[in-house]
Amino acid sequence: MQDTLHDKAEAERRLWKEIDDVRFGMLGVPASGDHFQPMTAFAEPDDNALWFFTNDDNGLIRAVGEGHDAAMFIVQAKDQDYQACIGGRLTEDKDRARIERYWNPMVAAWFPRGKDDPSLTLLRFDMIDAETWASKGGVRFAWEIAKANLTGDTPDVGRQEHINLA
Repeated sequence: MQDTLHDKAEAERRLWKEIDDVRFGMLGVPASGDHFQPMTAFAEPDDNALWFFTNDDNGLIRAVGEGHDAAMFIVQAKDQDYQACIGGRLTEDKDRARIERYWNPMVAAWFPRGKDDPSLTLLRFDMIDAETWASKGGVRFAWEIAKANLTGDTPDVGRQEHINLA
């Protein structure tokens, strides 16, 4: 039982680390029929939440307004040895404190009228669960593929995990 609890904690820790390191991924609302779009995430691990700056005319805002709040956020590590597909609920929020907290030059570039831009809004993504894939790196991956082709065995290229976050 202890190993299971440790593994779960380690899987969650790795997920938050990768989100924090990369800070961006693809966010979408599958039921909307729209494509996923690149977004920068501001993470709040204690609340299992991610925050995103956007305009109030963004398709994600329209989808939420139409009652489609089930969303997915896809993250890939910079070195491509980790991927995560995170499921959760998306809500629109105009939280001034969070706008102040997360405002930075990168965000400002998208909102030339500043923090008081009337079209500026936030999306809050409450994470429910995640499916993650962690590989062993490029050289190890290549070795496992070559070995599998020689032996007929399935390659051991990493670990897949499901993480419940709700």
